[in-house]
Amino acid sequence: MKAKLTVNKNSIIDKIDRRIYGSFIEHLGRAVYNGIYEPTHETADDMGFRKDVLYMIKELNVPIVRYPGGNFVSGYNWEDGIGEKSRRPQKLDLAWFTVDTNQVGVDEFQEWARRANTDVMMAVNLGTRGPDEARNLIEYCNSETNTYYANLRRQNGFEKPFGFKLWCLGNEMDGWWQICHKTAEEYGRVATETAKVLKWTDPSIELVACGSSSHDMPTFGEWERTVLDHTYDYVDYVSLHCYYGNNEKDTPNFLARAEDMDRFIKETAAICDEIKAKKNSDKTVNLSFDEWNVWYRTKDEEKAMEKWQYAPHLLEEKFNFEDALLVGCMLNTLQNNCDRVKIGCLAQLVNVIAPIMTENGGKAWKQTIFYPYMYASVYGNGSTLKAQIESNSYKSKEGWDVPYLHTSVIYNEEKDEVVVFAVNRSLTEDMDVAISLGGGFEGYSLNEHIELYTDDINTENTADNEAIKPIKRQVEKGKDVSLKKHSWNMLIYKK
Repeated sequence: MKAKLTVNKNSIIDKIDRRIYGSFIEHLGRAVYNGIYEPTHETADDMGFRKDVLYMIKELNVPIVRYPGGNFVSGYNWEDGIGEKSRRPQKLDLAWFTVDTNQVGVDEFQEWARRANTDVMMAVNLGTRGPDEARNLIEYCNSETNTYYANLRRQNGFEKPFGFKLWCLGNEMDGWWQICHKTAEEYGRVATETAKVLKWTDPSIELVACGSSSHDMPTFGEWERTVLDHTYDYVDYVSLHCYYGNNEKDTPNFLARAEDMDRFIKETAAICDEIKAKKNSDKTVNLSFDEWNVWYRTKDEEKAMEKWQYAPHLLEEKFNFEDALLVGCMLNTLQNNCDRVKIGCLAQLVNVIAPIMTENGGKAWKQTIFYPYMYASVYGNGSTLKAQIESNSYKSKEGWDVPYLHTSVIYNEEKDEVVVFAVNRSLTEDMDVAISLGGGFEGYSLNEHIELYTDDINTENTADNEAIKPIKRQVEKGKDVSLKKHSWNMLIYKK
């Protein structure tokens, strides 16, 4: 199979906001306890954080981590997770039917984030709570005033504010599964009032309003219109969430899900612009894709789980190679929509539908999706270029034309290099791609080719066998680039 990719320096979509490579840690399963935090582990640091896990997270170069949920946040009292640990209450978590010890809260998480070289995207509870608790939380986290909650932070050992700059106004409030689920009108009102007190307390922050929990929600579109009608003047982003699966064992259609993600982004951006026009506003509300991943094998696991356990093995998706291919395509899609998507959170980071897995008291290891995520975060910085692609295609079940070649092209001006991320979605044919860099890229040639490939797309990594890991292909300058069937690739061009 042959394909062609043409790009020039002037065809810029936009500069990538590094926060699109963010992730997510929720008080769910073993994401926190026996994930990032295991005081009895041989690698634990002075605060109980696993250093082997921290090392892998630093490899991923994660710029921001959303916390503490997720569904968990809609029943969370943030005051339970601060101050003297021996006095913290154990609580029932009605989101996931487990017990939370509150040994990790905002005090500890902000320090973990500092050690992981990342920032915190803080979520407030708009389920069981509201504006009053949110204004107290932001005073605790961000204020330097001589007032009660700022002084409580100092009393707890933190003289300087945490300085969280990005805040989520609740989580998935359109979902029936959410604690204190709300209508669009109810949520729009409470989100507006919460946004006001948060920004009055700290005008430097940015806010994310809840969009639809998925593209398939029956209220999608009308929910966004109603919520933005209320919140438009106060928020900076609206959220998108999506998870894809292959229950039908139809890999071509599974790999085409990136096209659905692209449509979801464009439709939501159009709704934001519709409200902008309606309000005759000069302000543009952008998008926070703060939950996305492959997730289907363990989706209903909690229904059969024994209730009220501590840190159970919950939603621990075992990713295979075809999952890594779709994750690669989804990362390309975020990069190609960087003009509107400014924040993204791969959900989640450790153990729970995650690129990093741990054994209690044992090893930490990398799942198949680790590497597309790592290479995108480390090398996908700069400006996305709009590429012209000529490729054979196939039909999805929806009747969409799905090109076998799925790419994103990024110009890193600082390093003076062009990075091409390319997935060959064909299950049967290798692909020779003629890549033409023109319009300012004369003299650039292929310098490096990193490949992820295995013949069996069902291959998984385990604690003892990292079957899926990158290899460096030999570069043949002056020739078309050869992409193996069902492979993920990164190509770096330099002058």
